[in-house]
Amino acid sequence: MRPEHTAPPEVFYGIDEAKKYSRNTRIMEIQATMSDRAIEMLCLPEDKPSLILDIGCGSGLSGECLSDQGHHWVGMDISEAMLDIAVSERETDGDVQLADMGQGVHYRAGVFDGAISISAVQWLCNADKKGHSPPKRLYQFFKTLYSTLRHGARAVLQLYPETPDQMELIMYQATRAGFSGGVVIDYPNSAKAKKYYLCLFAGIQQGQAQVPAGLSDEVETAQNTDRMRTKDFRNAGGLKNGTRKQKVIARKERHLRKGKTTNHSENTKYTGRKRRPKF
Repeated sequence: MRPEHTAPPEVFYGIDEAKKYSRNTRIMEIQATMSDRAIEMLCLPEDKPSLILDIGCGSGLSGECLSDQGHHWVGMDISEAMLDIAVSERETDGDVQLADMGQGVHYRAGVFDGAISISAVQWLCNADKKGHSPPKRLYQFFKTLYSTLRHGARAVLQLYPETPDQMELIMYQATRAGFSGGVVIDYPNSAKAKKYYLCLFAGIQQGQAQVPAGLSDEVETAQNTDRMRTKDFRNAGGLKNGTRKQKVIARKERHLRKGKTTNHSENTKYTGRKRRPKF
């Protein structure tokens, strides 16, 4: 079961979960890897420190990556337990605030040079309380985030979309709020390593900035889009809309590249053909 289906974020990320995030080396390694990747896609200047907003900062793992690279940061999170860990145990360098991103990002206009978010935005797609409307909360989040970023700044949001329709909803509200950009997919053909990043540009028209290419261990993949379109998201991970034969051939090629054996090395006219049941 996905965490967002278990309980609201302020409940799910209680004391026990907060301790897990601060003591589990595997979780810390994954969070650090995704944070470094998000910071890389911000394309920040190397000659001076930047002020970054960390949305859903949690226990400060992503903030530490920002500090290690010489940047200043401000974090916001809805879990009081996670913020307590960040302040008391990890003694993070950034300032943190208890806030619900679905109610908006309330900071001075144009103050941040960029924004990152790790594993948080998908929570806005759930209606955890009476009166919660995912489209309205997403729009409020993106609209206020847009206003807090300086002209030309980027926001890189790592997330775990549950369905293509959910991703379409997120992309639509981001575009409606004024952002341009697209989806970056790292390792699209891997079940475990596959990661989605929404790379957004504030105040930059479509075509003026290029969405970064996704990481891949395959020969050819479609990792990024020029525009935020649902059909691009649906096709980015493979031949989801292809024929049965194309899917079988693509799966066999992936197995061969990984050194696995297949039933038949050659593709014939019978590949992927449906057989009639035997009576």
